[in-house]
Amino acid sequence: MNWDVILPLAFFLISVFLVGIYTSRHIKSGQSFLQDYFLAGRELGGFVLAMTMVATYGSASSFIGGPGAAYQLGLGWVLLAMAQLVTGYFTLSVLGKKFAIVARKINAVTLIDFLKARYESKWVGGGRLIESFTGVSYTTALFIFSASVLVYVIAGGFRAVVITDAIQGVVMLIGTVIILVGTIMAGGGIENIMSELRAENPNLISPYGSDQSLTPLYVSSFWILVGVGVVGLPQISVRAMSYRNAKAMHRAMIIGTFVVGFIMLGMHLAGVFGRVVLPGIEVPDKVMPLLALEVLPGWLAGIVLAAPLAAVMSTVDSVLLLVSSAIIKDVYINYIKPDAEEQFVKKLSFGITAVVGLSVFAMAINPPDLLIWLNLFAFGGLEAAFIWPIVLGLYWKRGNANGAIASLIVGVGSYMFLHLNYPNLWGMHTVVLPIGLSLIAYIVGSFTKGVRPHTNTF
Repeated sequence: MNWDVILPLAFFLISVFLVGIYTSRHIKSGQSFLQDYFLAGRELGGFVLAMTMVATYGSASSFIGGPGAAYQLGLGWVLLAMAQLVTGYFTLSVLGKKFAIVARKINAVTLIDFLKARYESKWVGGGRLIESFTGVSYTTALFIFSASVLVYVIAGGFRAVVITDAIQGVVMLIGTVIILVGTIMAGGGIENIMSELRAENPNLISPYGSDQSLTPLYVSSFWILVGVGVVGLPQISVRAMSYRNAKAMHRAMIIGTFVVGFIMLGMHLAGVFGRVVLPGIEVPDKVMPLLALEVLPGWLAGIVLAAPLAAVMSTVDSVLLLVSSAIIKDVYINYIKPDAEEQFVKKLSFGITAVVGLSVFAMAINPPDLLIWLNLFAFGGLEAAFIWPIVLGLYWKRGNANGAIASLIVGVGSYMFLHLNYPNLWGMHTVVLPIGLSLIAYIVGSFTKGVRPHTNTF
């Protein structure tokens, strides 16, 4: 048990626990309960909006899997990862004020609320219905982690999530600076590190990766997955419903772009440089925690390792609340009991969030060796399903339920088929072709004879 590492992490977990308890006192009752519990009353300021988007998007793949892939492939993966620089800016630019205005107009709490109201169809909505660095076992660490997240999410809802995200975003930023500087110093400076990498394998410092798999076409197509396509991720798009005003949105675009760029560059560079400091790591997901233990004093490693923990927690809490809101609002209230009593909805919201969280804990007991591929696979499926129903639903009046359903089916179906049978077809990332096919399906479906165009004035 590495107590000098564990104590800073314990302090971090206790802090987010207290945030959840504190914010639970500010959840409103009555008609505004769902909006307050799942959207923080649509009152997010610019800094909090930026940090919650960064923290939610900057998940385990950014702090664990991404640096692990960079450790394996070299500087080419750093170049690829920087495609994420535009994520927050692009998402808020595309969805912008229009999405927030529409969400307020139709009283949307979830993405499904938007899709159901936009396409006047329930079918569209129904279609989307701590080991290496602490010394404790994976299962024990997972239990502690899950319990901490569950407490503050259940107690404080979306408000607790975004406030803890803001804290976690700052921790991630500080952690990036410390680990990058520590790795460079441990490696004898950048010049020495580059010489060592070149001597081991010249391809490690090329744009094409250690195995030459990062072709220009693949790298450029990856921008669709982690840049443009992020608009289609429900856990990201829902944040565009929750900010206070246009000033907050514009401020978030600037802050978010800077923070994402710095974190992605810093963490992935640390992953590559870590190959010189700690050669021969067999499990890539252990690169960052092992590197922190190697180059930093224990107490400082504990502080730094709160960064990947924060990254994981900030994504898990967002998705946990997203799934809970889908079950409560999208299924129970929209389809089963629209006139449900507010007190019962409260209890059900807390209960469903707890059940979903415990289920995820059970499924996470046996983790994959390299988390990033699982994470990116999920990204691709969500984007292929939702990018066009969301974007064209906002900006193309002709779009209708037939087009949206066709886009969902073709997008997800083609993504699964290609991923299983022809991954990275023609040298592009698998997500590119399904997104193109889902666009065609949306347009063709919306022009289907006998189906009237959408008439609501969004």
